[in-house]
Amino acid sequence: MSAREQVGRRAFVVGTGAALLAGGAAIGAEAAVVDGPLPDFHPALKDALTFPLAWGTSPIRDFRAWRRAARAQVEEALIVDREDATPYAPEFGERTEADGYTRQLVTLSLTGHERVRAALLTPHGPGPFPAVLLLHDHGAKFDIGKEKLVRPWYDATRLASARAWTEKYFSGRFVGDELARRGYVVLAADALGWGDRGPLAYDQQQALAGNFYHLGSSLAGLMAREDARAAGFLARLDRVDRRRIAAVGFSMGAFRAWQTAALSDDVAAAAAVCWMTGLKEMMVPGNNTLRGQSAYYMLHPGLPRHLDFPDVASIAAPRPKLFFNGGLDPLFPADGVRVAHDKLRAVWRSRHAERRLHLRTWPDLGHVFVDRMQEEVFGWLDRVL
Repeated sequence: MSAREQVGRRAFVVGTGAALLAGGAAIGAEAAVVDGPLPDFHPALKDALTFPLAWGTSPIRDFRAWRRAARAQVEEALIVDREDATPYAPEFGERTEADGYTRQLVTLSLTGHERVRAALLTPHGPGPFPAVLLLHDHGAKFDIGKEKLVRPWYDATRLASARAWTEKYFSGRFVGDELARRGYVVLAADALGWGDRGPLAYDQQQALAGNFYHLGSSLAGLMAREDARAAGFLARLDRVDRRRIAAVGFSMGAFRAWQTAALSDDVAAAAAVCWMTGLKEMMVPGNNTLRGQSAYYMLHPGLPRHLDFPDVASIAAPRPKLFFNGGLDPLFPADGVRVAHDKLRAVWRSRHAERRLHLRTWPDLGHVFVDRMQEEVFGWLDRVL
């Protein structure tokens, strides 16, 4: 075997063991086998991640200046252009009555590329009302998106699928409908690949993301931009009190919620259920992220050279933020959650705003957003908005 072939063989391996970097390994030695796929030198790559732009590590000592610099770094990593002056040009569908609120579909432009259909719920009464941008999960289930959170009164087939999803993760409840009954305007739209904008097949995600990159764009960046624009749309509705808008989500929707709060000043508060961790603690053998595919919806190239996940979420400080995780959640190990919570707590404490940060681990729960968690989120929203 040639030296070139030997180096290639040990450069990238797939298997089931754990990889440890051994100093002085000779070229051509048998490669360590990792659970991944991960390169066998991944510990060295992780060690190089020091997150130098994080608050407290960055040389920038003025918090407002740090927020601007950190947000600009995230903006650059999204690849998708920030400025999109495309008019929303909403087309509102027929209103139907529900228990304490009205339902309608609205079609709008979140970018200049395509029109997106969203569900819009409005409480009965004069308003203006507080509002929630409700962001759906991934779940490798693409036939429904917004319907995971808002009862699809307009589609019997999707209703059957959505009911099964709510039974699995939400105690059989549609979170958006619950919020509307409690007096919140609710907006929920499909991310690219779900519902009206899909369905995508699970094993097509990586190719879709790769094609975005070849086209000079980003799948994750598009989702981030659309979510921020959706918050802006809510803020411009006459029925909404623009000072009282929250982003709320579960799983990938939780990632989207804290990310939107970091990118948009239209979001006054955010509740993220079951998506927060330290990056380095997530990139370990056996973690679901290592499978690729779904990771591409949350992958911004180069950003980890500057900021960790909780660092990005901290751009929204000192606005109210809630982070829940399940103690039995296999996707987010306890050490990663602990690292992230410690970072978040330090930032809000530095702003004398720790009371605005609600961190909780539910020790008997896994990757779910069940009714008792929902009730605590609803009560928290009532207090902070």
